[in-house]
Amino acid sequence: MVSVNVCVGSACHLKGSYDLISSLQEIINDNNCSDKVEVKAAFCLGHCSNAVSVKFDDEDKVYQLDPKDAKAFFENEILKRI
Repeated sequence: MVSVNVCVGSACHLKGSYDLISSLQEIINDNNCSDKVEVKAAFCLGHCSNAVSVKFDDEDKVYQLDPKDAKAFFENEILKRI
């Protein structure tokens, strides 16, 4: 299972982390892959001055996303891992 961690710390919360989580969960459900992808809330990923921070459990790379980028992130990053 692919785990996607979305920061919900103060800065990311203000930048739309909960909107991003909702969008990702909707996209995952629409693509019938909820058994392969899990979206989890995470506290500070250390990139507070950027957009919402997102990372995969098994990787060190931290992505910076705007909630409107959820579909592109799903297509470009999540799908290739499942």
